[in-house]
Amino acid sequence: MQNPKTIIIAQFLISLMMAFLMTGIFSFIELGFNAQWLSIWLERFLLAWPIAFLLSLVVSKVSFGIALKLTASRET
Repeated sequence: MQNPKTIIIAQFLISLMMAFLMTGIFSFIELGFNAQWLSIWLERFLLAWPIAFLLSLVVSKVSFGIALKLTASRET
């Protein structure tokens, strides 16, 4: 496993990128490309990113636990 500092920085960056892309895509689908879209995208991103970061800290532990169980060698 990585050290805790690396994991937190990675979660910070992953949540930033995912919130940025997902809010951009879904607000674009809803509004199309115009000035209103850009304003709403920024507003939604600023709301979504902190939520995404906090959720990613919880979900990552669960995901890594499941992945480790799925990929662990099975001794017979």
